[in-house]
Amino acid sequence: MLIDTHCHLDAAEFDADRDAVHAAAVAAKVERIVVPAVAVDGFSKTKSVVGRYPGCVAAYGIHPLYVMPAQDSDLSVLRDWLANEKPVAVGEIGLDLYVADSDPARQEFFFVEQLKLAREFDLPVLLHVRRAVDQILKHLRRIRVPGGIAHAFNGSRQQADEFIKLGFKLGFGGAMTFSGSTRIRALAAELPLDAIVLETDAPDIPPAWLNGRRNTPGELPEIARVLAGLRGVSPDEIARVTGLAAHSVLPGV
Repeated sequence: MLIDTHCHLDAAEFDADRDAVHAAAVAAKVERIVVPAVAVDGFSKTKSVVGRYPGCVAAYGIHPLYVMPAQDSDLSVLRDWLANEKPVAVGEIGLDLYVADSDPARQEFFFVEQLKLAREFDLPVLLHVRRAVDQILKHLRRIRVPGGIAHAFNGSRQQADEFIKLGFKLGFGGAMTFSGSTRIRALAAELPLDAIVLETDAPDIPPAWLNGRRNTPGELPEIARVLAGLRGVSPDEIARVTGLAAHSVLPGV
């Protein structure tokens, strides 16, 4: 089963042709799409999108790059949504130490509080881990949650193994399709296959063949074929094993 474990189908970039984008994904045999929210003022749109399109499921969270305009009270709003909407995960949450004009301390506060909510509701988490893998692992060891996915993983093999020990899967998508992404491609080829899940992060992280154009969930089969080539197995085997991995870490998918 092809599962896109990270796709922002609710993003404004899809407002003009969301029906067609979803139909193309279905035609490409993408059976499930996980749609993570990024801010509380978008929760209602996320809910509306997943309710409209079969095979789509929601996660709710406050993205690290959206914590600056967020209010502390947004955490109470998130708690209510987790209690009432029964999402598949808390996300997209995490840390981003790449963007210079964000506040790391505020990011950390929101990340820790959302990990506590995930623990309270026994939900996995969808993690944004850009330039912050070790810091995130530190918090995950302290605040244990029922696993999740390290989205767009670009760490070391040692860091990957630490995530796996904590019950996490690692998300691979468009970055893996570039021949120059040697570390990501080596990880994709060498990690246990059952530790890998597929994702697009659409409309972001377009694969190599899109030449920077908007990404869509319909690209997932080609991304799976790239992974199959790196590992020397069939695309069907990639779909089967990564689908099982996604189900195991996101039981609601």
